[in-house]
Amino acid sequence: MATTSRLSSTDPDFDVRLRDLLHVDMAEDLDIDSVVASILKDIRVQGDAALLALTARFDGVKVDHVSELEIPREQWHEALESLTDEQREALHVAAQRIREYHQKQLQDDWDFEEADGTRLGQKITPLDRVGLYVPGGKAAYPSSVLMNAIPAKVAGVGELIMVTPTPSGVCNPLVLAAAAIGGVDRVYAIGGAQAVGALAYGTETIQSVDKIVGPGNAYVAAAKRRVFGLVGIDMIAGPSEILIICDGKTPADWIAMDLFSQAEHDELAQAILLSPDAEFLDEVQASIERLLPQMPRKDIIATSLKNRGALIQVRDMEQACEVANRIAPEHLEVSTENPRQWLPRLRHAGAIFLGRNTSESLGDYCAGPNHVLPTSGTARFSSPLGVYDFQKRTSLIEISEAGATTLGRVADILARGEGLDAHAASARFRIKSS
Repeated sequence: MATTSRLSSTDPDFDVRLRDLLHVDMAEDLDIDSVVASILKDIRVQGDAALLALTARFDGVKVDHVSELEIPREQWHEALESLTDEQREALHVAAQRIREYHQKQLQDDWDFEEADGTRLGQKITPLDRVGLYVPGGKAAYPSSVLMNAIPAKVAGVGELIMVTPTPSGVCNPLVLAAAAIGGVDRVYAIGGAQAVGALAYGTETIQSVDKIVGPGNAYVAAAKRRVFGLVGIDMIAGPSEILIICDGKTPADWIAMDLFSQAEHDELAQAILLSPDAEFLDEVQASIERLLPQMPRKDIIATSLKNRGALIQVRDMEQACEVANRIAPEHLEVSTENPRQWLPRLRHAGAIFLGRNTSESLGDYCAGPNHVLPTSGTARFSSPLGVYDFQKRTSLIEISEAGATTLGRVADILARGEGLDAHAASARFRIKSS
């Protein structure tokens, strides 16, 4: 039996229980951090030699030169052709939808001219080189390849280098096929913290990148934390989350399976349902108990629901929106009649799925918007991965002679107030005498 916490917003200890439910200890394991620090130091100092040794040690792949770890483009396309027609078509459809959505995010340069001839503006420039980390071995995440690679190429990134571990030389064909469709430029069969180090520092063979994106295990996450600042990173993702707001009229089985869809990721994933209808919460609990034994990942789902899941009765839909904003979930389903009526009240979520037909799983694969989303409440201040993550903005300032006089007087006053005399003099030199 899958035990899931039941909470009510009217309980006197509701705030405390909700806070405890949302808490997840994301403290970095000191042992992991120590191992990662050592790996990164080896890569930084020894370059290719360290990368070869670590790949042999962790993945059982032994070669004489890092160039032998590059997976040739022909192999990607062979992998694509080896798929079933159904698989190949699904990848192409997903890729096209992701591409069309992200093309809407493109920004143009802009500027404007003031009355005195001064021009101000902004220049948009894509990153030169980006590294994409993709888990390998038994894990297969072709959807993550598409979700990371396509926005980068839409943004105009010059070179996209994908790294993926191949334990015992096993390379997942779906991942390689997605690389072929997604516009990846090069693929290396390397993984772990050593791959992150190679992308960040560069080696004799692998050129350093400007930003590293993509999911990974605890070692990869620790490595991304350590190299941040030298290179950009997308985010440090926590366990997957889903929050569902339901008015009690969606089939209970649908809602139970939507909760399962995130709980099956891992034991720390979080699945929460908010509804003002107590009888509906009972129905969902019954569906959970009936459907769970059929699930291949039932043990993971059961642990997730027991430790971090909840069915919460709220006073009304307005309060459901308030609680949702407090949680700021990665995925928020609004499974109600006329779901858009609640949209103005919903301020914090990585992605919002509107209506009974909109399962979160569609967003994971093929709806179009990016599935790389802020977790652990960070949707309060951060956004989904997008084209804007692969571009940078540069301010443009062109001061006219008249503007130099007007603004020079302002800058002179402010600079002297800060005790920065050279700043003040630099501005004064350009003031035209009347």
